[in-house]
Amino acid sequence: MTGSRVVALGHYQPERVLTNDELATMVETNDEWIQSRVGIRERRIAAPDESVDEMAWRAAAKAIANAGLDVTEIDYVIVATCTAIDRSPNIAARVAARLGLGNPAAIDLNTACSGFAYALATADQAIRAGAATKAVVIGVEKLSDWTDWTDRTTCVLIGDGAGAAVLVADETADADGVAGVGPVVWGSVPEMSDAVRIEGREGPFQQEGLSVFRWATTQLPEIAQQVCAKAGLKPGELGGVVLHQANLRIIEPLAKRLGAVNAVVAKDVVESGNTSAASIPIALSKLVEKREIPSGAPVLLFGFGGGLSYAGQVIRCP
Repeated sequence: MTGSRVVALGHYQPERVLTNDELATMVETNDEWIQSRVGIRERRIAAPDESVDEMAWRAAAKAIANAGLDVTEIDYVIVATCTAIDRSPNIAARVAARLGLGNPAAIDLNTACSGFAYALATADQAIRAGAATKAVVIGVEKLSDWTDWTDRTTCVLIGDGAGAAVLVADETADADGVAGVGPVVWGSVPEMSDAVRIEGREGPFQQEGLSVFRWATTQLPEIAQQVCAKAGLKPGELGGVVLHQANLRIIEPLAKRLGAVNAVVAKDVVESGNTSAASIPIALSKLVEKREIPSGAPVLLFGFGGGLSYAGQVIRCP
């Protein structure tokens, strides 16, 4: 049976770096307060004219080039985002046009911070079903467009950027017992659907931070263990753990409780902030670029956020 595997990644972040010290001149906060609560030192902020589709295109182009593919070979584009301003055309169609693709399927998906894991699973399933052969999966956000810069509980968190992965059909992807892209575990907590919000035409981004923190720290370890079990692995066999980069105070305890004792744990939140659907692919792309995770090593990906939705899978590192 044909499976899929991730063959390359790419990411893009805006040039502007917004430090905690600079934020402290805009709102009542300070570097110690931010780092002690969420672990963030700085984040990237897009220019006013830097659009969601432009950032997505740059990340996708880098991933496709890293894969050594011609853009015309891509037959499926899926974009995870919750910050697109326009309703139509969707971001995926605009990315396809910027890349100069042929006639790809092009869809957007919105589950906020879990979006990349949802999109990756959707692309994997399309390939397994024979509906696609080469897909580019993108997580991209411009949260700065939807941020109340006078609210220190939210503005200290956010960052902008995009990350992308290229998936290809591969009949040998599952041959050694661990899939190239493993089975997804996904779901939602409907009674917490208002915990993370961007409502109306102008937002702003809001969240019940304490509720999300409590849910993540109490519920995620068991769900992450389910992801590993579905992939046929024990947590100690993981080579990498890339969680949604929401809060360092969630990431570090979860990796420890999971028992991923041999894994490289992504902590990109420190320098990128919370980039929602873009956080997992940006963090993974950086680890791969620096060769911090061996090629072929199993890596746990897990996203959670608005909805409250969650999704995770184990992939083989490209």
